[in-house]
Amino acid sequence: MNEHRQDEDLNNKPNALFENSGHHRDLTGEINTSDISPVQANSSQRVLIVTAVDAEKDAVLRGLGDTAAERFDVIAAGVGPASAAAGTAATLAYAVAAASTRALAQGSTAPSPSDVAQASATSSRPGPLAGAGSSPAYMLVISAGIGGGFPGRADVGSLVVADAMVAADLGSQTPDGFLSVDELGFGSSIVAADAELAARLRHELQQAGLAVSGGTAVTVSTATGTAETAAELLRRVPDAAAEGMEGFGVATAAQQFGVPALELRAISNAVGPRDRDAWRIKDALDALQAASSILREVITS
Repeated sequence: MNEHRQDEDLNNKPNALFENSGHHRDLTGEINTSDISPVQANSSQRVLIVTAVDAEKDAVLRGLGDTAAERFDVIAAGVGPASAAAGTAATLAYAVAAASTRALAQGSTAPSPSDVAQASATSSRPGPLAGAGSSPAYMLVISAGIGGGFPGRADVGSLVVADAMVAADLGSQTPDGFLSVDELGFGSSIVAADAELAARLRHELQQAGLAVSGGTAVTVSTATGTAETAAELLRRVPDAAAEGMEGFGVATAAQQFGVPALELRAISNAVGPRDRDAWRIKDALDALQAASSILREVITS
């Protein structure tokens, strides 16, 4: 299906954004690195914005405007936490490699591949994978897109700037109920957002007259479609405000490279019983565009 057909489908049926989400990559299935130039990637003051699909990416770019390329790189990495993490990590690694190449060209010493591998393998906590002493190629990574809002916490058409990103279904079912990966002792299902920047962005969005809330953005691999599942998610994550499928993956990749993360969700539907007729994807994309305009001002001011 070509891009023109995808745009037609997005206009004609509410769930097309998800059903046609395979168009976030080129025909080879690879992330399009032409979105990120080596010169741009060398700057530690750049911001990487990761969406799932092209419709979200386009909304973000419209909001950022003609000056977007000066400070922002925007990619569509794919649907789901695995694609989001892989696409984000690949982009960050590409940027680190570009920075290392530039450093070598200028006569500086860059970490060798063996040093990078050793630093990664021996590290007991997330951190820059470019080796000790290497500064991140980006100052911030943002997971941005549309998603579900928990009723009473994030209304359809509003925005959520998350305080944390949580993998809400990462764990194990037991006879006594769900246990998170944290409770199992196998790691963490939580990545905290950059608290200062999240609060500042929420404030500026409110000042611009946009409806926005905080709370946790839950990441799932299967979008919620029943009231029972919605209630279970709230039991697991009591302050859940939004549901998406990429935020935790993006944030985890950013954390591994030592870069702070945010998640920005524009709410297209209520989390709960699946009602395609009630989805407001266009309104959510418009809200995402408006929020991206404010984001530009917050980042560049």
